Amino acid sequence: MTPLVRKLASEHAVDLASVKGTGVGGRIRKQDVLAAAEAAKAPAPAAPAAAAAPAAKAPAQEASPLRGQTVKMTRMRKVIGDNMMKALHGQAQLSSVVEVDITKLMRLRGRAKDAFAAREGVKLSPMPFFVKAAAQALKAHPVINARINEDEGTITYFDSENIGIAVDSEKGLMTPVIKGAGDLNIAGIAKATADLAAKVRASKITPDELAGATFTISNTGSRGALFDTIIVPPNQVAILGIGATVKRPVVVDHPELGETIAVRHMTYLTLSYDHRLVDGADAARYLTAVKAILEAGEFEVDLGL
Repeated sequence: MTPLVRKLASEHAVDLASVKGTGVGGRIRKQDVLAAAEAAKAPAPAAPAAAAAPAAKAPAQEASPLRGQTVKMTRMRKVIGDNMMKALHGQAQLSSVVEVDITKLMRLRGRAKDAFAAREGVKLSPMPFFVKAAAQALKAHPVINARINEDEGTITYFDSENIGIAVDSEKGLMTPVIKGAGDLNIAGIAKATADLAAKVRASKITPDELAGATFTISNTGSRGALFDTIIVPPNQVAILGIGATVKRPVVVDHPELGETIAVRHMTYLTLSYDHRLVDGADAARYLTAVKAILEAGEFEVDLGL
């Protein structure tokens, strides 16, 4: 190559070893250097676009055969309706809500669920943890686990935690009762819940198993609701609603790192209560107690960990 070609290659930062000469005998010419310089300036070919994730499809919504029909109200539906109207008309009801970080609880459940199912014969859902926490807090806050005896003008503070669990069935909402829930461990609550729910859905539940609740829990989040303004049942003064558990970024106060943002499992707890007996401060104290138990997540002994 000529000195002019070397100088031109230096000016354009062209590596002559990578240039193929088109002159006689493979000699690198001025045109070859300029072509290499232009090629270096050209933008790199774009990488092939990543395949787009398939768009989620909405579930098919088929028209119900009830559409356009007039049917007789079932006895079960009428009983439920009468009880709800009685409760709303006979009580001064309102609701309070707290937000709970159940990340530790969910991780604990993830570690224990397989061994728990093999040992106890039932699945370990989050529900028994909420029932356990609610029952523990009721022992310290008896005003939430009580009944107003209107005719006598008295109040009964119960000495046991008989917790009704709202169960959705084809016939309507039914509330079987876990008797003495405050004395059961996680396994006992899980077995009782599974057994009662199965009986409701198989239409084998007995009147005795539906009676005697002193407090009720409704898992409204099982169908995706963040929270609900549940109605306090007759002869009780409060009901706890459990909202859907969702993962979202939350500001966490770390003891060493200070304030950080982390993805956490969050849920809302709603307490509807009869203001004739339960004040807002009572409701807040109870909800705070349940929240503290759930967030501490100290259930290792119950789970055999």
